[in-house]
Amino acid sequence: MAVELETLVEPDVEKREEARSLWGDAWRDLRRRPIFLISAVLILLLVVMAVFPYAFTDADPRRADLVNNYLRRPDSGDVFGAGWFGYDAQGRSIFARVIYGARASITVGIFVTAAVTVLGGLTGMVAGYFGGAVDAVISRIVDIFFGIPLLLGALVLLNAFSTRTVWSVVIALGVLGWTQIARVMRGAVLTVKQADYVVAGRALGAGTGRLMFRHILPNAIAPVIVVATIALGGYIAAEATLSFLGIGLQDPTISWGIDISSAQKVIRTAPYVLFFPAAALSVTVLAFIMLGDAVRDALDPKLR
Repeated sequence: MAVELETLVEPDVEKREEARSLWGDAWRDLRRRPIFLISAVLILLLVVMAVFPYAFTDADPRRADLVNNYLRRPDSGDVFGAGWFGYDAQGRSIFARVIYGARASITVGIFVTAAVTVLGGLTGMVAGYFGGAVDAVISRIVDIFFGIPLLLGALVLLNAFSTRTVWSVVIALGVLGWTQIARVMRGAVLTVKQADYVVAGRALGAGTGRLMFRHILPNAIAPVIVVATIALGGYIAAEATLSFLGIGLQDPTISWGIDISSAQKVIRTAPYVLFFPAAALSVTVLAFIMLGDAVRDALDPKLR
């Protein structure tokens, strides 16, 4: 009888003794959220599309045939073929350009997000940890950059480049887009550095670097990840807006923003030329925003 009771009790004890962390709880919560699963599948598909576009179509996105393909309407029978979405005013396959256009948008979104997260995160962590005069100076610098509208500032910066490529857009958006991350990180560090384990580490003689990167950063990074994930979709939309205005990416780079800009000339006679790249852009931005919302809800205990 005692053995049976022991076998019944031990699993419960083990479950109670399992170490539970914020990230573990968040992952368990995310796996149960349909919005996370849907957005993750969409983002995975977009990333694969950006890395291996030739796996989705064998059509050349730059091949123009004005004689045979000028504004040809979509062919529903040519599934995954060059004519599935129709052809644009230069006789190029819209389906192929939608597939290949994912590369520029995903590249800009990921690298701009990485740049602003590193720059803003380090800046905010230094300001929040040291406080005093350091915090005051950094906060004023952040306020100056925060006062510059992202798109307007990017327009000015991109005009300084003789040729505008993906990396030009990444630099322009990265230089101006780090302020929000810096503010979020500063606020998180101000809260975390008052925790008992940080005070205990300082009392035991832990150095500044160890306290910042081993104790404070892992516990202050959660809100930064949420903001960065949501902002990624905004950077993709910003790239498309700049390309639409003619200040962002330029030919021969394939971009949804460039195609949307070209389509406005024939929107009345061939609306499908505008619809497909615009739909691809909207789905991409929505997927990252949905992912950010799911991550925010999972990492915030108050929203569970």
